Formats: sequence, C-alpha cells, structure tokens
Amino acid sequence: MIARLHRLPPAQRLLLGVACLLGAIWLAPPLARWAWSLISPRADLPMLPYGELRVGIDASYPPFGLDVGGELTGLDVDLARAVARELGVPLHFINMGYDGLYDSLRADQADALFSALRVDPLRFGDARYTPAYFDAGQVLVRPADSELNGMADLEGRNLAVEFGTEGELEARRWQRRLAALAVASYDTASVALDAVLAGEADAALVDAISARLWLREHNGLAIAPEYVTHDLYAVAVRVENVRLWEAISAALAKLLEDGTVDRIVAGWL
Repeated sequence: MIARLHRLPPAQRLLLGVACLLGAIWLAPPLARWAWSLISPRADLPMLPYGELRVGIDASYPPFGLDVGGELTGLDVDLARAVARELGVPLHFINMGYDGLYDSLRADQADALFSALRVDPLRFGDARYTPAYFDAGQVLVRPADSELNGMADLEGRNLAVEFGTEGELEARRWQRRLAALAVASYDTASVALDAVLAGEADAALVDAISARLWLREHNGLAIAPEYVTHDLYAVAVRVENVRLWEAISAALAKLLEDGTVDRIVAGWL
C-alpha cells in the first residue's frame, strides 16, 4: 500500500493527505466522545434504576452482618437502613458470599455494598468508595490508668500481640525503632488482652474490632487515643452511578456529624 502511494504524482499525494487530515479532524470529536464515555461516569444514569436501594451484603461476618433465621441484622444492616431513611428510598438486601460482592456490582445485581469493605485501590475500576464510616486499624490497649498513649511510650515495656497479624508486624517494626521493646505473641487477640489485664504485659496491639468486643465484656483496660495503623471500611457503589455515590456519601456525612454512626457502632462494638 505504501509503495502504491509513492507511485502517485506529488499533487495527488498532497490531495490525499489533505483529505485524510480533514477526515481525522471531522472524526476526532465523535471518537473523543466515544473514548471518554468508556472511561468517564454516566451522569445521566438514574440514581436508583429499579426504584429501590439494592444493598449487597455478606451476612456471615458478625457483628457487621448476621443472618438469624433469615432475618439480617448487624452493624452494616443498621447503617444501610439509616442511609436509606436519610435518602427516603426503599431498601432491599441481597445476602451473598463475600467473593461475589464486587461481581454483583458489575452484573447490576446490587447498587451498593454495605459489607465491612476495606478501601481497595485495586478495585477502583469496579467501584466508587464513600468516605470511611469505620476504622478497624490497630490500636494500643493498656490499663485504664496508664499513661501509655502511643507506641513511642513503650520504651523498655512489654507488648502483647496476636500472632501473625498486622499488629505483630507493626510491633516488630517498632522493635527496630526503640532501644528496648519486648514483644510477646499470643494465639488470639483476646488472649493478648487477657495478658495485659493479668499484668503480664504493659499493653497490647490489636485490631479495633477485637479490642472493642473484648472491652464490652471486661473492665480495667482502655484504648489509647491515637490509632497506630488504619484499616478503613467504606460503602462501595457501582462505578458509573455517580449520583448514588454522591447521595450515599452525603447521607453518611450527615449521619457521622449527628452521631448516628457512632451510636450504631457503639451498639455492636
């Protein structure tokens, strides 16, 4: 083809080049709009195409989701209900396995996921995340009258952790920063917290969920003010449904501001 073009007279090659350039200019806007439509959200899509908020949830992760005789309950269930009330829309739960949650968004089986989901950058192509409503990161738990408020205060102290967790990894990192920090690993977070209560350790580094559940049943310990690490839970919405993402984000912001989210969390953790 290129060889044939070279055999054309210069004037014809010039005309052909001008024609190609004009064609490209003429086609550029629709091609650009088509390409943009593939990567950009559809602002014209209805917020709730089926007239209700269809929520995907894995109700096998207490206290965030539980299925008690076919009736769903839990922290995320209460949160979804509060958001639906704030939006003034009907609510329909779809209980499924965790592995199918994001697939349900892609297949248009669910509009949003309320299921203790971590904000995962690898999922940004599948979902939009709202601002976080809960932080399940690692917290320092120490005696209620202790002045240990952060990892830097543990110089020369004994720290209990759960074996094989992010808490243990973080503790080992702090061992390299501090001159003297003894770290003892236990089979579960509860046993690590029991060790602090028994005076066998000065503090424990465990996830916020385990800490809160243990403290509901025990006295004498308290969570230090500052989180050591962060593990944010958020609501995931279909990536193209910007209107619903904005609406749920605004509803969550209001529920966080007026204390509703804190009351829901305190009721379960």
